[in-house]
Amino acid sequence: MRKALVAAGWTWAAAIVWLSLTPSLPKLGAGHADKFGHFAAYGVLMFWFAQLYRERLAYAAGFVAMGVALEFLQQALGSRQLDVFDMLANTLGVATGWGVARMLQSRV
Repeated sequence: MRKALVAAGWTWAAAIVWLSLTPSLPKLGAGHADKFGHFAAYGVLMFWFAQLYRERLAYAAGFVAMGVALEFLQQALGSRQLDVFDMLANTLGVATGWGVARMLQSRV
């Protein structure tokens, strides 16, 4: 069962990479409406892995680095523009996922 949960987490991470590097996705609305999607995607990712592993700081740092690197890759590939607010939403999502996982762990 654990292997399936780990595989599901890495599938989610791969989906984030694929969605981040796909040339054009449908617009979710005007302005910065996509930031909630970034926040939620990275928040769920961090929460998921925080349930599976104790090395939360390493995973958090890795997921933040992934979010930043993907923004630079988007610009390098010419598919989209680098957006600092996407990086911020990704980072806040990771922090929130970690925080919720810690809160739930302390209650158990």
